Amino acid sequence: MRVHVPRDAAARALGADDVARALAAEAERMGLRAEIVRTGSRGMIWLEPLVEIERDGTRIAYGPVRPEDARALLSGRMEALGRVEDIPFFARQTRLTFARVGLNDPLDLAAYGATGGLAGLAAALALKPEAIVEAVRDSGLRGRGGAGFPAGIKWETVRTAPGAGKVIVCNADEGDSGSFADRMLMEGDPFLLIEGMAIAGIATGAERGIVYIRSEYPDAIATMQAAIARAESGGLLGPRLLGSGRSFGLEVRVGAGSYVCGEETALLNSLEGKRGIVRAKPPLPALSGLFGRPTLVHNVLTLAAVPFILAEGAAAYARHGLGRSRGTIPVQLAGCVARGGLFETGMGLSLGTLVDDIAGGTATGRPVKAVQVGGPLGAYFGPEHFDTPFGYEEMDGAGGILGHAGITIFDDSADMGRLARFAMEFCALESCGKCTPCRIGAVRGVETIERILEGDATAVPLLEELCDTMRDGSLCALGGFAPYPVLSALRGWPGDFGLPPANRQAAE
Repeated sequence: MRVHVPRDAAARALGADDVARALAAEAERMGLRAEIVRTGSRGMIWLEPLVEIERDGTRIAYGPVRPEDARALLSGRMEALGRVEDIPFFARQTRLTFARVGLNDPLDLAAYGATGGLAGLAAALALKPEAIVEAVRDSGLRGRGGAGFPAGIKWETVRTAPGAGKVIVCNADEGDSGSFADRMLMEGDPFLLIEGMAIAGIATGAERGIVYIRSEYPDAIATMQAAIARAESGGLLGPRLLGSGRSFGLEVRVGAGSYVCGEETALLNSLEGKRGIVRAKPPLPALSGLFGRPTLVHNVLTLAAVPFILAEGAAAYARHGLGRSRGTIPVQLAGCVARGGLFETGMGLSLGTLVDDIAGGTATGRPVKAVQVGGPLGAYFGPEHFDTPFGYEEMDGAGGILGHAGITIFDDSADMGRLARFAMEFCALESCGKCTPCRIGAVRGVETIERILEGDATAVPLLEELCDTMRDGSLCALGGFAPYPVLSALRGWPGDFGLPPANRQAAE
């Protein structure tokens, strides 16, 4: 008997470690030969700790499991959920990036190879760099960190950039509220990220990589460090990748907790030992990044999508999606949600399908009032916008951003005026101070929203003008995107600002 218990941070927060200890102790008392295997999470957080019992190659899931359920579970008296693959939330997914997460011990390199790992790297080693870049370009992969910039163009820029000492930097500074896909991937399938970064190194001529992880992710940091050590001893990293003549080294750097370090140039400053403040562009990091060297900066999910593209072909990835939004997107469902977790699907599902059907609506059973897409700086959408497809251009056309694909759900008890104030206050607190529109504008924005909430409707045009200045004049997306939640809340729910419905048209 093999007993699979997740060691994902979310599962651990819900008691997975206690469950694992209880199962090991109970198996010993019952005289059972049971191997406890710690895995990543399957992504159904409302069922965590989710335990799978494997007998004769068949895995049956149970959850949520408590320590006191150990005897009933091991003796077969606990009600089962069935195979994970048959649970509707899981069965409807298209898992490309997260295909292995939750299957095996994340630090078992042999298991990684036995389940299709390293096929992408092996394919890349047989290709010329320009052919690898072409595959990434033809796949339609775009930056999954939120910008949505075509990955192939960025790779080609770095590949052809003059200069030695090129670097691959993985931006794992996942700071958006309601977002956890980067963490889940690093904790559940770290070798996939390592493989993707090695492929990027081969394609661009970089022999060094850095994974920049936020300090608030201690489990991810420990897992990535352990995985890098095993990859080095197993030939996945080092002077001879998989026995070839190619070289690639990797290290983990821990951030100091600044939200703005999720912006690529602030991240590079942090890596250089400087204050984490935004740099003006140009020069682009692809031409002059870390210590002035050509640098490829990508989000965790972008790099983790690359092995599938090389192993299965660009067309296999591009066949999923909608319009210019190709491939799959790991949607993170959070907030006041009935079924919170990670749902990987092809681009293009409607927002309403994700919120009402997949997530099951609110945890309270009350009506959905609003959902925020793209983190704390994303726009709020009401049910009238739930027919919007989940794609880059489609979300932009509806007045929002896709961002890191996090969806935070609010029921009808939410106060949109206070949420708008929070968004502007968040920007004020997290601003690096580099540019005036963000540094000063966010502070004045909080004050102006407070005036409106106190009954001064004449401040609405001032707030709109201020938001225009922040959007058009800020150096980075922190100040540039702060207007999205503020204006969407003001236009969608004027009553929560103490404004009469007639003011809605004026706000628009």
